Amino acid sequence: MPTTNFNLAIVISRFNEEITEKLHQSAMDRLKELNVESERVTTVWVPGAIEIPITAQRLAETGRFEVIVCLGAVVYGETKHFDYVCQQVSFGCQEVALSHDIPVIFGVLTTNDMEQAYARVSKGRESIDTAFDLVQTLRQIEKE
Repeated sequence: MPTTNFNLAIVISRFNEEITEKLHQSAMDRLKELNVESERVTTVWVPGAIEIPITAQRLAETGRFEVIVCLGAVVYGETKHFDYVCQQVSFGCQEVALSHDIPVIFGVLTTNDMEQAYARVSKGRESIDTAFDLVQTLRQIEKE
């Protein structure tokens, strides 16, 4: 079982809430399976996906977290807005990770329709597993 002796933050978008609630529940279920104490997890809800990177940045600046998990759902529409949002959010999360030297797990769904989004709500769970794996990997690198 992975080590759970670290604090993590989850940043999650309320936009497409019917999907993001399920993503969040999937992540929380996995944390419970891993016996992570609730006081080790901070969840911050934001209005939409665009607000995820700035929130992740503020969380990183606190120095209280070893990993930040970002969850959201961007569903394709009839305009290019989808492309801009996806690009800004992914680049923003990567920038936070590299500038603050903290893993920022990108668990934002980018799907063509709601059906695909519903089919991928386990991404919350997968993002938690990725967070644990990456924390262990980075800790191992520090030991070497």
